[in-house]
Amino acid sequence: QVHMMESGGASVQAGGSLNLSCTVSGHEITLDPVGWYRQPPGKAREAIAIVSIFHRPSYAKSVEGRFTIARDNGANTVYLYMTNLKSDDTGVYYCNVGDWTFGPIFDAWGQGTTVTVSA
Repeated sequence: QVHMMESGGASVQAGGSLNLSCTVSGHEITLDPVGWYRQPPGKAREAIAIVSIFHRPSYAKSVEGRFTIARDNGANTVYLYMTNLKSDDTGVYYCNVGDWTFGPIFDAWGQGTTVTVSA
C-alpha cells in the first residue's frame, strides 16, 4: 500500500520562504514522474510542479520562478522549495506520483501539509 508523508508546512508572511518534503513508501519513485499538488481553501486540488524521471522540472504558471521542485530517488522523497510566497499560495500541499497529462496515479493521498501565507 502506498503512503505519502508530507511535511514542512507553516504559517509565514508574504515574501517568506518554506521548504516542503514528501516521502513515499510502498512504491519506488525512481521510474515515475512525481509532483506537488495544492488545494486552496474551498477550491479543487491542482498540480503545481512536476519533476520527471530525468529530474526535469515543470511548473504551473502561478508558481513558476518562485518554486523549485527536486527529487531524491535514494530517499524516495520529493521536495518543494518555495520563495516569495503570496497569499494565493495558501492551501494544503500534497505529493503524488504522476505527470501533467495523466495526473496522479494513486487514488490515496497523504494528509498533506498546510501552508498559510498572511499579507
